[in-house]
Amino acid sequence: MANGEFAGRNLVRKRRAQRWLSKKWKRRTLRLKEKFDPLEGAPLARAIVLEKIVLEQKQPHSGLVKCVKCQLIKNGKIVSAHAVRDKAITFIDEHDEILIAGLGGSQRGQMGSIPGVRYKVVAVNNIDLQMLRKGRKEKAKR
Repeated sequence: MANGEFAGRNLVRKRRAQRWLSKKWKRRTLRLKEKFDPLEGAPLARAIVLEKIVLEQKQPHSGLVKCVKCQLIKNGKIVSAHAVRDKAITFIDEHDEILIAGLGGSQRGQMGSIPGVRYKVVAVNNIDLQMLRKGRKEKAKR
């Protein structure tokens, strides 16, 4: 480690090289989220429900996870989203417009034992899914 009177340039150069070892800094600098994220860096996205699916949890958990396969309106990419909490899937029908958000798994990944699902359903036809579940609001009739 240089620490002499004229060592400033070496210190800056070494610090710049070490930055690339930080995963957060590297992803932000190379803009990897905007390039490879189906939501294109946005926190929320609207989508059309294609079908309801049921997935089995990964080991060591057992159970059936209710999800929907949906197509994003902004770019046409197909992703799967988890309908969170009890009986939430009953308020989602095919061809409904839903709002999805990230599930919050570590490092852009899936959450816990749900295989390949990175998003959750927030709203159905512009009505909050938790309000529908609790019976405070009704889904609009088409």
